[in-house]
Amino acid sequence: MELHDIIGGFNKKKILVIGDMTVDKFIIGEVNRISPEAPVPVVDIGSESLAMGGAANIINHLTCTWR
Repeated sequence: MELHDIIGGFNKKKILVIGDMTVDKFIIGEVNRISPEAPVPVVDIGSESLAMGGAANIINHLTCTWR
């Protein structure tokens, strides 16, 4: 049996995903200096985005990718 045939049959199966549904936050920016209070970078934020994480990401991929 070919992989394409196996994946094509997913829409006929019931899949249970167990786990935490989280949100991933991505911060994109530039670091120009290190904080004087602690050895951590100070980020000038250019953009931020949110994405599904944890079990929510798995569910999203299962429902969107295999249709």
